[in-house]
Amino acid sequence: MQVVFMNTLDRVDEERNVRGAQVSICEHEGSWMVLWTESIGEADQGGEDVFTWYEGTSWEEMLASFRHGIATKLGEGYTPVIDGMLEDKKGQQGGIVTMMQCYGELHADEALYEELREWRRKMAAQHRKSAYMIATNRMLWMISAFKPHEEKELAQIPGWGEAKQKAYAEELLSVTAKFERETAFPLDWVTQALDPKVFMQWLYKQKELKYKGQIARHQEKRQILQALAEGRTLAELQAELEMSRRHLIERLEQLETEGYDMAPIMQSELSEMAEEEQQSVLQAFEAVGDKYLKPVLQHVYGEDGMTGKPLDQAYDRIRFLRMAYRRSKKHEAV
Repeated sequence: MQVVFMNTLDRVDEERNVRGAQVSICEHEGSWMVLWTESIGEADQGGEDVFTWYEGTSWEEMLASFRHGIATKLGEGYTPVIDGMLEDKKGQQGGIVTMMQCYGELHADEALYEELREWRRKMAAQHRKSAYMIATNRMLWMISAFKPHEEKELAQIPGWGEAKQKAYAEELLSVTAKFERETAFPLDWVTQALDPKVFMQWLYKQKELKYKGQIARHQEKRQILQALAEGRTLAELQAELEMSRRHLIERLEQLETEGYDMAPIMQSELSEMAEEEQQSVLQAFEAVGDKYLKPVLQHVYGEDGMTGKPLDQAYDRIRFLRMAYRRSKKHEAV
């Protein structure tokens, strides 16, 4: 087993004792391990606990596991001898926007937040959009914490752009206006109001959640590929992974773009679709493009052609045909 990376970290506990630990990445014949070694007891006793954060062949999953573990330990107060294990090209600390997001989550008004969620649900239904397209949870937390009462104040909420202002400002402000606030606009005071230690812990928590999501996505990918190799159907995959059909097909589309062969499951899912109908869809991609599915659906079936028919099934089949279409175009380009 070859150690390819090692770093030492220290943490001062409540009794002012220094606790040491090491994180290491090891490799052996293409297999990776991430180990966390933590000192226990008194320093002169030499006791250690060793935890395996990852063991497997995937570099991407190993790296996500390493970063998730480091983010967790930094949030617990460990300080590394060599810093920068979580740094990316965009930098580590963030600025006023990140601080406003942190303040919003820590000081959200629960009653207002629940009213804003109900407002968002109504807007999503009215405009036939996904809820997150109206406003993300993070945005609603900030709005509930800062309580804007005027359009110029609402415009200071990060992510609330001109389009949202025109579409939703009046109705949203009718909700926030019912709640009194103790803070003021502009929001430049946030940088002084946040405890630096609390802010750093929050930052590490965001990174921990980010890398936890990456780990879950890698594990999900491994499950899907293994199931496909065993010849599972889409319905079997859906039941096994407890995933919505649409989300599963989107994951298959993503795997197709990464170069994995989705042809067997494509053929299985399209086996009951008439060849003439398949050709009509492929021709529609040429005519109206393959980015959006609704124009393709309308081009093939007309405005009323899907009346009384299972719309979800039609969209699913178009998605699978789009995979085949894009693969053929890619091969043609080569």
